[in-house]
Amino acid sequence: MSDLFERFDAGARRAVVLAQEESRRVNHNYIGTEHLLLGMLHEGSGVAAKALESLGISLEAVRRRVEEIIGRGQQQPLKGHLPFTPRAKKVLELTSREAIQLGHNYVGTEHLLLGLIREGEGVAAQILVTLVADLNQVRQLVLQILSGYRPDAPSSPSSPILDLFGRNLTQAAQEGELGPVVGREREIERVIQILTRRNRNVPLLIGEPGVGMEAVAAGLAQVITAGDVPPVLQSRTVQSLDFGALVAEAQHRGRVTELTAEVLDEVRKHPALVLFLTGALTPLHIPSGTTSPLAVFQSLLGESCVFVFGACGPAEYTRREYRPGLDRQLQTVSVDELSIDDALAVLRIVRVRLEGHHQVSIADEALEAAASLARDHVPDQLLPGAAVDLLDEASAQARVRAGRSARDSVLEITKAEVVTALAVYSGTQSPAPSRPTTAQRIEPVEHDPYVWSMS
Repeated sequence: MSDLFERFDAGARRAVVLAQEESRRVNHNYIGTEHLLLGMLHEGSGVAAKALESLGISLEAVRRRVEEIIGRGQQQPLKGHLPFTPRAKKVLELTSREAIQLGHNYVGTEHLLLGLIREGEGVAAQILVTLVADLNQVRQLVLQILSGYRPDAPSSPSSPILDLFGRNLTQAAQEGELGPVVGREREIERVIQILTRRNRNVPLLIGEPGVGMEAVAAGLAQVITAGDVPPVLQSRTVQSLDFGALVAEAQHRGRVTELTAEVLDEVRKHPALVLFLTGALTPLHIPSGTTSPLAVFQSLLGESCVFVFGACGPAEYTRREYRPGLDRQLQTVSVDELSIDDALAVLRIVRVRLEGHHQVSIADEALEAAASLARDHVPDQLLPGAAVDLLDEASAQARVRAGRSARDSVLEITKAEVVTALAVYSGTQSPAPSRPTTAQRIEPVEHDPYVWSMS
């Protein structure tokens, strides 16, 4: 069994780790096919999760079905690794076969899902049948995604790769999925001004992790949707793209050149696109040499059909490879850490989603504590991201500690819960240090990296 897991990529390994977490969540003392399915959905970014989500299968829906079919365990399982059921072991063996048959030298979440479908008789297969009715439909969708195509989707039927590795922010804005953007009016206005220039019209957001550069792209989509932009940007679609993830997937399959050509073709065919590249200057190692996402799209920068802008960290910008033609078109936009007041405004917006997810009630004092403690005790992450993470940690910790007896009750998150969570999140309870002299904090170990080597 341990030899099998050696070929698992990071996404598949994380799915197996999360399968164990899902089993413990309902007090089961084993990992069955249903937990593997939950792990794939919980992982969230792999091909399996994308395929299942496109069919309308959500993590919460499968969780409900698991509890309806199996129920919750009467007592919490013992600490340590949970064993795989015989049927789950069979799925893992079929997973390896699926990868071999497809000519892949790795095992990803897509192969896990294909193996689960091939097994066809476990609880997971039963759940998929009730939610989709046809397991072959799921299999065909996975194979289509692997081949670089996807069935027509109402959101953007002509952009399968953009849809798979990015997000249509304009559609999200139109459907009310994007929350209000706080404290980024200056950056959004500057991006609009640069995009409307005739020359040097490629904005590059530069900021540290946690400052929320994606919020600038979301804000741009909202402004365009509202029609409050110059004519050259009217009715355009803002689309984010994680080109690094696309290349990582393609490298496993030996299709980097092919997929790069396909995504460039998709962008060219789009009638009016504003493309936002995350990790715009992250070094990418492709067959033709080392490049960056922004350099890949350099050939499109002079075309009127598409505008491109990106985001990166200060270190990436400093270490970038100098490309005269590209650098002449860039204009940097600094995205600084939000103030405490703006961070609090962001937390008030995020509070509703966290309360719904964790079934808790978050007090105002908890918001204030999260913002101030994150600023003072988590120096290597900035606001608002660090504060949001700390509040999420406090809510999760309170829910887990409450145990099974309080699972249906709404817990109140106060300043005390945030202070307690800080020890786990930051690894220290020492007094607030000054940022420049703070020692590197110790990262908490969330998962046992050897869970996949058991059995």
